[in-house]
Amino acid sequence: MTPRRIRLLHIVQNLNYGGMERVLSDLLGRLDPAEFEVHLLALQYLGRFSEGLEGHFPLHVAPALGRFSMVWPRALARAIAQVSPDVVHTHSGVWYKAALAARLAGARTVVHTEHGRRLPDRWTDRLIDGQAARFTRVVVAVSEELQAYLGARVTRGRCRVVWIPNGVRTDLFAPRPDSGVLRRALGLAADVPLIGSVGRLEPVKGFDVMIEALARLLATWDGGQPPILVVAGDGSERGALEDLARRLGVDRQVRLLGWHDRPSDLLETITIFTLASRSEGTSISLLEAMSSGVCPVVTRVGGNAAVLGPALAHRLVPADDPAALAAAWRAALTDPELRTRDAAAGRTQAEACYGLDAMVRRHADLYRELLVH
Repeated sequence: MTPRRIRLLHIVQNLNYGGMERVLSDLLGRLDPAEFEVHLLALQYLGRFSEGLEGHFPLHVAPALGRFSMVWPRALARAIAQVSPDVVHTHSGVWYKAALAARLAGARTVVHTEHGRRLPDRWTDRLIDGQAARFTRVVVAVSEELQAYLGARVTRGRCRVVWIPNGVRTDLFAPRPDSGVLRRALGLAADVPLIGSVGRLEPVKGFDVMIEALARLLATWDGGQPPILVVAGDGSERGALEDLARRLGVDRQVRLLGWHDRPSDLLETITIFTLASRSEGTSISLLEAMSSGVCPVVTRVGGNAAVLGPALAHRLVPADDPAALAAAWRAALTDPELRTRDAAAGRTQAEACYGLDAMVRRHADLYRELLVH
């Protein structure tokens, strides 16, 4: 007799834009359908990363939740009960509400993934998440630093905290020559160095620090064609960032592309990849850049140091330090030999430690373990 498949219900705000949404879409699309019956429940709407998933497993949108849903999420509990999952897996932004609703629905097991956390966080967030931990069997952290913090400051022994690093498709994100597509679209010559980044234009991502660093770099640039900062992403800070670039006189050297449906086009083109995040989990865009063979320059926050590994530790800079970021960019742009070596080291690190299949396998193992014990 064929054993019944494990029924999983993943709950998220939406699957629109962002690293968390992308990694979740990749995870759900790769779980073995012969073993797992996957469902996705979005509290807001589905979004662009749900495209192509419809034919693989059911996608649900929660009913409108009332103003008191944080204390009595009855409508959400009914939606969960209709699926009758073996495991409810919540994700950043919905933990307390969804875990409480899962308990009201009589769900057997709750797992939560913390995809990133701004540190220092607020005591109210720790209090609410600590209560959510009472309804949760396992919390998945995407970096070792985050695992240690959650265990010590948030869950406090109420549930187990494990580390499962994010993963990317290293076959899809692989080194390849510049096709020139993006440069032609932007009207840039082949010899213009590009500093590239991907992310939500929100304060935690530090794009204001990038623009200040660019102004410092350009003020003393004497290495031929001045570099251009190219950013794929959008968010609430876009207008403020455009104003900052104008005030600093670098608006002609900053290109905000909005969300870009083909990040590989950006990664094949840029000279270096950068993050100025003030807080980070395990950045999907950083993993994709390293897998694509692009030299990284990123802030020493969250999981970034672990992702780079010892071989690339010299490419880390402090957060909120535009002078240090500008100096690190200059070092990378003016030493092509070392930059090429570091790009190759990043590709090796991504393949060895951050492949998508390994991430999927670890999740599958976790689900099996939870239903055995």
